[in-house]
Amino acid sequence: MSVSFVDSCHLPTRLGEFSMHGFIEENGQEHVMLTYGDIKPDQPLLIRLHSECLTGDSLFSMRCDCGYQLETAMANIVEAGQGALLYLRQEGRGIGLINKIKAYHLQDDGADTVEANERLGFAADLRRYTMCKPMLEHFGVTQVRLMTNNPKKVEALKDVGIEVIEQVSIQVGRNRHNHDYLNTKAEKMGHLMAPGVLSDLG
Repeated sequence: MSVSFVDSCHLPTRLGEFSMHGFIEENGQEHVMLTYGDIKPDQPLLIRLHSECLTGDSLFSMRCDCGYQLETAMANIVEAGQGALLYLRQEGRGIGLINKIKAYHLQDDGADTVEANERLGFAADLRRYTMCKPMLEHFGVTQVRLMTNNPKKVEALKDVGIEVIEQVSIQVGRNRHNHDYLNTKAEKMGHLMAPGVLSDLG
């Protein structure tokens, strides 16, 4: 599936001044990429692949670690002096916002995040990352340092020909509301995360 670059603009944020670049897939799905500093194609670029999470990114939800990871990734990029954040429009691990609400309801009743998706008839994770290669290649990027706890993201980039020089852990935001959710990601989805102990949260 082809991905087309659309346009760019300046995006000042409270974390730093980024540039925002718009891309669109041939099916109409839109994605954006934030860049900071001078992108040098001959150097591995610090990046994060961040799937849209309205509740965590915009509504400050504590049920997940998405908003915490988004803010930390942007701060890390600014601290590094250059980098990119690919913001991918695949809410709820690809099931969409309304189905995510349904999944949250099932979690309220005791299901974990994997069980909730499966009860709704979905796989635990429907996200894809094929659009990332043309987005990165638009800037000449073929080698990256990837901020993630998810080995599947590393493999997904490698599968499309992007070399992952380093996987950079980004473990932030554990709290009493997402404690079980994070443990499920580690135990059932293979995320590389230090096990959390509820008593550590205060």
